[in-house]
Amino acid sequence: MAKTTTETEERPRKKKSAGSILVWTLLVLVMLGLGGFGVTNFGGGVTAIGRVGDREITTTDYARALQQEMNALSAQFGQPITFAQAQAFGLDQRVLQTLITRAALDNEAAKIGISVGDATVANEITAMQAFQGTAGVFDRDTYRFTLERNNLTEAQFEQGIREDAARSVLQGAVVGGFTAPVAAVDALAAWAGETRSFSLLQLTEGDLAAPLSAPTEEEVKAFYDENIDRFTRPEAKRITYVALVPETLAPTMEVDETALRALYDERIDEFMIPEKRLVERLVYPSDEEAAAAKARLDAGEVTFDDLVAERGLTLDVIDLGDVSKVQLGAAGDGVFALTEPGVAGPLPSDLGPALFRMNAILAAQETTFEAAKESLGAEMRTDAARRAIDARSEEINDLLASGAELEEVAQEAGMEIATIDYVATDTPEGITAYSGFREAADALQEGDFPEAIMLDEGALVALRLDEIVPPTPVPLEEAREDVVAAWTADALAKALAARAAEVKAEVEGGASLGAFGIVSVTRNIGRDGFVEGAPDTLIPTLFEMADGAIAVVEGPGFAGVIRLDGITPAATTGEDAEAMRDMIEVRARQALAQDAFTLFANGLSNEAGIQLDQTAINAVHAQMN
Repeated sequence: MAKTTTETEERPRKKKSAGSILVWTLLVLVMLGLGGFGVTNFGGGVTAIGRVGDREITTTDYARALQQEMNALSAQFGQPITFAQAQAFGLDQRVLQTLITRAALDNEAAKIGISVGDATVANEITAMQAFQGTAGVFDRDTYRFTLERNNLTEAQFEQGIREDAARSVLQGAVVGGFTAPVAAVDALAAWAGETRSFSLLQLTEGDLAAPLSAPTEEEVKAFYDENIDRFTRPEAKRITYVALVPETLAPTMEVDETALRALYDERIDEFMIPEKRLVERLVYPSDEEAAAAKARLDAGEVTFDDLVAERGLTLDVIDLGDVSKVQLGAAGDGVFALTEPGVAGPLPSDLGPALFRMNAILAAQETTFEAAKESLGAEMRTDAARRAIDARSEEINDLLASGAELEEVAQEAGMEIATIDYVATDTPEGITAYSGFREAADALQEGDFPEAIMLDEGALVALRLDEIVPPTPVPLEEAREDVVAAWTADALAKALAARAAEVKAEVEGGASLGAFGIVSVTRNIGRDGFVEGAPDTLIPTLFEMADGAIAVVEGPGFAGVIRLDGITPAATTGEDAEAMRDMIEVRARQALAQDAFTLFANGLSNEAGIQLDQTAINAVHAQMN
């Protein structure tokens, strides 16, 4: 492997940064996916996007770092993301800042003479699986081939490993040795461990002095006008489509009686289901042990569940589910001899002598050909319709390619034609219930020519975008039912909030909270607690209250009054308290170390000077698009 001529040989350190080595291992794997990416060609001979002090940030490093982060983000979302989407998340700026920090550390490490020896670099490289051959050990040819394939020389890669190790040494010197202030840990532990007890009165429409009256026409109209955005259709694509769908074509398909009978015979196991039993099997090492267990069971000394526990097993492990006599093998006759739930055995099994608990009898199910004929016929007709549609795809494509309008294609090919206002967020129904149709509609752009699309469900469609329909208010008469429902919910929320304020005032004046309805009591809930049916604001409100205080809690569909009944300080002894304190201390120490490192890295960058070439950065971005 290549050596550098300027380095300070060091003894192997006792502690290495596993994280930094992992970064290089991942980098090797990422490089394998960048073989044809072209990260070395950004035009004009540009090789760097900038520098920090004397240390360059190369275009290659920036491109690889961007691609690596995009791959990670794609994996997180479960689908590939574009560079434009990555930029919207600020990924490019995060990557750039990371590389600036790395360059600043490299610059400082070189300035003060931190380096590691060849032996350390060699050990790290030979341990990487990406460079191991079929024998599971480092293979030089594999190493050389992988680097050449990704436009890296051995010297470049090994220098990267060396610099990473030097950065780790420098970073370790900065972040090591921090301790969290005891007072801060105590305060945080007291805050996090505190619990509170409270009483809650939830109000409903029945708690109002009088039920809500129906809105007047003027109130409906005013509410509609004031909340017009709630009754406005979103922007939509007006799409004309032609379609052949199996469900429409299937009734016209002929089905041969002989073919139906053959299909029935082929799937006879679906229609002739033998009698079965729900069975659990408890296996023993020998017949004697199984017989002794059965004797104890018959004498009432133990239950079957006790025997299972004695064997160190659980019920889900011994459960066989529903089985037929044939599936039970030699134990079939003994188990099926039981006419009601019980235990049979010892009986032989594939795993040895066993006790079998039968929990239920499942009667045989027999479906005659005549009974199955209708459903089988529907299946065959649908399958035939799919094949017929697939056979016509070329004909319809030819019509579209000849310039025929969808209206002409529908008439000539006998296809369904319709126009819809498509909104991706609407509940799928009709033709939009087909996932392939929705994908095609989402991708459809102005100027696209219709083409025949075979959907996974067997339908064939062709789409044309007629226009983009801007957001449009739904006419009041059409939206009246929704408007009235929304007005009612809004009026009820206001009335309940007003009633809650009245109850709060009366309780603060000496009245009993229970006098106004059913009160639920919750004891010792923490800051991470959850109250079913209550809004998310309840817990934060509770922990802002003084002992004995009363407060109103409101949320969507909820109005109530809470009283703080007691505050329990955090425990200071015990395993849970110690575990919480340890966790807080570790997090506080890590936060201090990270803040220190950030300040140190920023100071290095500012001292060394940052120079960025936006033209080079844009060239890399152009390659990513």
